[in-house]
Amino acid sequence: MKIIITGSLGNISKPLTKELVQKGHDVTVISSNASKQDEIENLGATAAIGSLEDPDFLTTTLKGADAVYTMVPPGNYFDPNLDLLAYYIRLGKNYAAAIKTSGVKRVVNLSTIGGHMKEGNGILAGAHNVELILNELPADVAITHMRPNSFYYNLFGFVDMTRSQGIIAANYGGESIIPFVSPIDIAAAVAEELTTPFKGRKTRPVASEDLSGHETASILGEAIGKPDLKWVVISDEETLNGLVSIGMNPKIAAGLVEMYGALHSGRLAEDYYQNKPAVMGKVKMRDFAKEFAAAYKQ
Repeated sequence: MKIIITGSLGNISKPLTKELVQKGHDVTVISSNASKQDEIENLGATAAIGSLEDPDFLTTTLKGADAVYTMVPPGNYFDPNLDLLAYYIRLGKNYAAAIKTSGVKRVVNLSTIGGHMKEGNGILAGAHNVELILNELPADVAITHMRPNSFYYNLFGFVDMTRSQGIIAANYGGESIIPFVSPIDIAAAVAEELTTPFKGRKTRPVASEDLSGHETASILGEAIGKPDLKWVVISDEETLNGLVSIGMNPKIAAGLVEMYGALHSGRLAEDYYQNKPAVMGKVKMRDFAKEFAAAYKQ
């Protein structure tokens, strides 16, 4: 198959590219970073250097492809001028136009846990809107929306706090369950969807392990030599003030607080628990804890 991968060589796209190339597929990786070209080609893939903001580039790159993996690259949350929702909608429309014009008939789109929610999911509203935009494509375009759980690597954001304060503090977690996922497990699921015949529209949750905040802190604490590490639940206001104080765009900070508040209440994971995969991913928190410990010791 000829498959187009977006997301350059990110946490999902790199292992995804490796797997697809190893299985003999003709893979093209889109990257806005020209310096990634050699690394992409060394993996056995073709590099397409250009911007997802350029519909003509996207259309040209997608022509002749059997399938495409679409994702919206993370925005700069510290950019005071970034309208995150508008950014998602813009790229969603670019994808839809390129897919329709190029004639691609199989799409696997990276959405998110909480992607079923129209509101109340904070910054994840962007992913919800991309789902809606892509679903307006003609019925002969088969689409799978991947809805992965909270990424393990989001926990890297607590490294400095753990080092300086000796705790993990957030407006979620504690006794509440956090559904986690590894990008390695997401890549495996995306590869399966891209190469499996399908018609229509569907969503697919991706999960690696469900743990409470306390269980998470215990595993990470053990890995860094602080077995008494605690997860402390703080208020939405404290969380928001902390994010704004480090220079985050206030609107995006508020969206993050709302998102994690919905995770803490259970609303964000309602669809996940109703459609929980029968088989969880292979990568567990104890595997990720080794990476966390390495970052902690730097």
